[in-house]
This record gives sequence, structure tokens and C-alpha cells, in this order.
Amino acid sequence: MSRAPNYEFQEWWNKQREKENLDLFEDKSDQSSSPFITVDVTGNGNDGGSSKNRSDPSVKKERARSARQLSWVCLLKFQQIAATVGFISNGLLHVVKTANRRILSHDSPIDSSSSRLYRAIRVFLIVVIGLLGFELVAYFKGWHFRPPSVGSADVLGLVAVFYARWIDIRANYLAPPLQCLTNMCIVLFIVQSVDRIVLILGCFWIKFRRIRPIASVDYDGNVASVDYPMVLVQIPMCNEREVYHQSIAAVSIMDWPKERMLVQVLDDSDEVDIQNLIKAEVHKWQQRGVRIIYRHRLMRTGYKAGNLKSAMGCDYVKDYEYVAIFDADFQPTPDFLKKTIPYFKGRDDLALVQARWAFVNKDENLLTRLQNINLSFHFEVEQQVNGIFINFFGFNGTAGVWRIKALEDSGGWLERTTVEDMDIAVRAHLCGWKFIFLNDVKCLCELPETYEAYKKQQHRWHSGPMQLFRLCFVDILRAKISWPKKFNLIFLFFLLRKLILPFYSFTLFCIILPLTMFLPEAELPAWVVCYIPGVMSILGVLPAPRSFPFIVPYLLFENTMSVTKFNAMISGLFRFGSSYEWVVTKKLGRSSEADLVAFEKESEPLMRSNSLHRSNSDSGIEELSKLELSKIAPKTKKNRLYRKELALAFILLTASVRSLLSAQGIHFYFLLFQGVSFLVVGLDLIGEQVS
Repeated sequence: MSRAPNYEFQEWWNKQREKENLDLFEDKSDQSSSPFITVDVTGNGNDGGSSKNRSDPSVKKERARSARQLSWVCLLKFQQIAATVGFISNGLLHVVKTANRRILSHDSPIDSSSSRLYRAIRVFLIVVIGLLGFELVAYFKGWHFRPPSVGSADVLGLVAVFYARWIDIRANYLAPPLQCLTNMCIVLFIVQSVDRIVLILGCFWIKFRRIRPIASVDYDGNVASVDYPMVLVQIPMCNEREVYHQSIAAVSIMDWPKERMLVQVLDDSDEVDIQNLIKAEVHKWQQRGVRIIYRHRLMRTGYKAGNLKSAMGCDYVKDYEYVAIFDADFQPTPDFLKKTIPYFKGRDDLALVQARWAFVNKDENLLTRLQNINLSFHFEVEQQVNGIFINFFGFNGTAGVWRIKALEDSGGWLERTTVEDMDIAVRAHLCGWKFIFLNDVKCLCELPETYEAYKKQQHRWHSGPMQLFRLCFVDILRAKISWPKKFNLIFLFFLLRKLILPFYSFTLFCIILPLTMFLPEAELPAWVVCYIPGVMSILGVLPAPRSFPFIVPYLLFENTMSVTKFNAMISGLFRFGSSYEWVVTKKLGRSSEADLVAFEKESEPLMRSNSLHRSNSDSGIEELSKLELSKIAPKTKKNRLYRKELALAFILLTASVRSLLSAQGIHFYFLLFQGVSFLVVGLDLIGEQVS
């Protein structure tokens, strides 16, 4: 028998829903004054009880949510989850499509396969795939958990005989030398980690004690013009179409007496249209009263070192006391010289004042974010600590001011390596000169946004130090400096940070770790694979705290770059042909549009104070021809496929499958993520997408 419908409850429920629907559109500030009905769920449903609760201020009023409100909330949450899943799915689908298109495309350029390292990696890949197939057969036969012995293998068959022999060989002959190599790399890893921790502690001490260099003079408005020292400013460049104008403009408006400063634009460009553009830019600033000259070499020998050496050979250089060097993509602030030159006053043993780099495109893509982490640690920790406690660090090649006497005393610029900046710094240190690093003086520059440009830059930066180490090792031993300084140069500066770091990073995580999956008798502890690298990554991100969300990509990418750094280190150490390659890092001129407007505004006083008028050579016809030259379209670029990175990706992914069979959790996840990282880099899916 059915229950009779309760019309009174239905009428109350309809009124309640109407009131709650109105409350959805009311302001929350008015809810406290608006009347509403509450339902007593404790069983006290009389009016007296509810009026008592309403009159008591200690009881918090709460409005019960209706079924319709709950459905709206659930629907909103579902839409948010669906949007997130859709975004991630679309991103992954886009990456897969891009990777598939580049793999199948015949137009995607592939890096050279003639490298000795690539051939060795390819052989290693074939061996690893063969071992995985052997292990899969053993796994499905049940030998993975109960391997056959040599004596009982004859009963099980020919495959069991081979597997039993393989277990015996790997346990007695292959695992011991691999374990020795593993232990050696672990020791090197610990030493390098201790070095990094010491540098971090030194940086904390500098921050805690507020230690910083102090200038003995201040060039303010009360200093007469004749009291300013003579400064030579050099801008070496080569085919810098995108950034030449912003560097010339930034240097030309520096706040320094014009009669006490000369700007040299050292152009090594081999393209005539770029030469004409740079000449026109120099002429424009000459018309505005800036003492600036254009120099071009007919023979580009010695690259940047030869360019600087040629410029220092001019007769008028003897009239100048200091030289400031800026690469083509660097934009010093107008007060750069006033912040750096004062530190030379009263310190006759000071050779170099180095400023810090700041990056205009550090948030452009994932590649630039990871570079910013690495370089922030280099400047904030390495350069600052070495400058404060040792008075020596490697010259960064730009954004620095040299005492010309120190350059001449050290032998000047030499063309024997591709790291002429480090070369002159080491020779000056051996001659007893001191350096100062200014962490609070920054010079804007640009980071490479494509993996191709970044890889070529890193190859030069890691092959050059090994060339230099071969050349100056004997000079360091013979130099008249203290043995602690010799130890710092040989062990810390060269061996530990330039040779040992890329060696153990590549060997440990790209060779030994995959091999230990197939040779389980050789053990690589989990703290070496995960815990210490994680702590080191956290310490590396400390100088750039906004980059903490990128700790994991930073760790994986640094291991991925180890193959490039290792290859460069080996080529420089053994003087292979690739160690002498010099490729200008490609720039895009990210800051040129906004900064040129500011440069033009800063140069207006120069225009008003200058008595010279526009000459006939600076006419509209020349400007028109300049624009026509600038319209020349650059060559179409294509994303590349990198063989070494792709081969290592398949090696690590194959090893991750073997790790999954043996249920090694942390090793499996590391191999999987590191293999995916190599795959992303090998397909050129990191950095600017140019094709």
C-alpha cells in the first residue's frame, strides 16, 4: 500500500528552493541581514529552538546546501578536471605529432655520424638490446628468480647452458672491473659534491657577513673631466645582424666624458651587407658626437683572440689605461664604467673587474630557464666566492674591464685556444695580478634559445679548457706563485670542474647505470642515483629561487648535456679536430625593439649638444639603402635530429625495461625519466621551435 503524498512538505520544499536560487545571485555581504530558513537536523524542530539559536550570537549560522547547489559544484569541478586532462592530452599529442613528423621528414637535418663517441654508443646500444632479449627469454622461462647453474643447465637445454655460462662470466669477469669503475666514479662524485657544498657555504658566509669589494673613489658630478682615466671600449663581433645595433647604442650612451673614451667596433663579418649595416650604425653615432671607429680585418685569423689582438696593436692604444670588452649581444647600463673603474684606484695589482651577466630572455622557454639556473650558480657562487677568497676566477670574455698594463704584462691575447678569455686570465694570475667580481653590477645579454646554438656553445666552453690545460700545465708548475694557488689552478679549476665533472657525470649515469641493470653483481647504490643528485640540484637552484619548480628538469637536462660536455672534453684533451671549431652563438635580438627606443631617448642630449649637422652621406638615400639591406631574409632553419642523444635514449629506456623485470624501483624511474629526457633533446623538442 503506497503512502499518501505530503503536500505540505512539497510546498515547503518548493519555497525553500526558490529562496536558495535567489541567494546564489545575491552578494555575500548581504547574506547576514537576509532572512532564511534553517532545518534542525538534531530532532529539535520546534520554533522555539530555532529562534533560540538565531538569537544566540555564539552559535554560527550556516545555510544548508541544496541538491542543486551540490550538483553545480560537482559539475564545475568536473569541468576543471576535464580541461586539465584535455590540456595535458593536447600537449602530449602535439609533442608526439612533432616527433613523428621530424622522424619521418627527409628535410630534418641530422648531426654528423662520424664521431668516435657516436660509433661507440651505437655499439653499446646493440649490445644492450641483445642482452635485453636474452634476459626476456630467461624471464619467461622462470630463470630470472631461480637461475640455472652450470651443472644443472645440461638438463634444461642449450639456452639454459648459454644463460648459465653468461651468469658465470658476468659474475667472475665482467662485474668486478665494472664495480671498480663504479667505485672510482662514486669517489669523484663525492669529491665534486663536497666542492659544491664548500662553495655554497662560502656564498652564505659572504651574504651573512655582507662582504663585498669597496671602491676607493667615486666618480660623481664633482670630479673634473681630466680626472677621469682614459678608457678604451671594444665590441668584437662577427655576422651579428640581429644585435649589433643595440650593443653599439648601449656603449655609445655610457655616462663617461666623451673625450676620455674611445669605442672600437671590431667587425669580423664576412657578409658585405652586414658590414654595411654596421658601418652605417657607427657613422650615425659619429654624427652624434661619439668617439667611435669601425675596424674590419681582411683575414679572420685567430677568431675573437685575433680580433682583439689586432685592435690592441693600434698606436693610439698607448694613450689609454683601461679597456672594457662587450660582446655584440651585451648591453651595459650607462653607469657601467662609473661602477667598475673606481675599483682600480689605489690598487696597482688589480688586473680585472668582472661584472655579472643578466639575461633578457631567461623566461623565453624551458631551455633558457635551465640555462639561467646554471649560470646563476656560476656567477652568484663560483665567481663571487673565488673572487672574494682567492682573487682569481676565469674571465667570462665580456662585461669586464682590464688594466691594459696587465694585458701587456701577461703576454696579450693569444690565438692558441678557443677560450682566449680563460687563457689570459690564467696567465695574468700566474704573473701575480688579482681580480675582482662585482655581483651587484649587471650587464644585460641574451641566452641561446635553440638547442643547436646552446650545444655548440657548450662544446666550445668545454673543449677549450682542456686545450689550455695541456698548454699551461708546465707553466703553472714553474710559476712563482704559492703551492696552494697552484693546487687550486690544477686540481680545482681545471681537473675537478672542467675534466672530472663531465667525465663522471657521463660515465656514471649514461654508461655504468645501464650496465648495472644487466650486470646486477655490480651495484650502484640508490643514494648515488637519486638522493645526492637531488640535494645537489636543490643547492644549484638556490641562487635562482624562482626556478625551484624546474628542479627535476634541471637535474635531467644536466645529465643529458653530459654527453656533449664529455665529447668536448675528450676532443680538447686529445686535440681532435672538433676542438678547434669556432661557431658564433646565434642570437635573436630579443631586447632590441624595446631598448632601442630608450637608446634613442638617451642619445637626444648628444644630438642637442653636438654642433655637427647631418652630412650628405647620412642622407635619406643612405637610410633607404640600409633598410633594403636589412630586408634580406635569413636562411630557413630546421630542427635537427641528434644521433648521440637518441642512441643514449634507447639505451636508457632498454635498461629501464631490464630494471622493471628485476623490480628495482628507484633505478627504473630514474632510467625511464632520463631516457625520456634524452629522447626529447635528441628530437630537438626543447628550446625554440624553428621549423
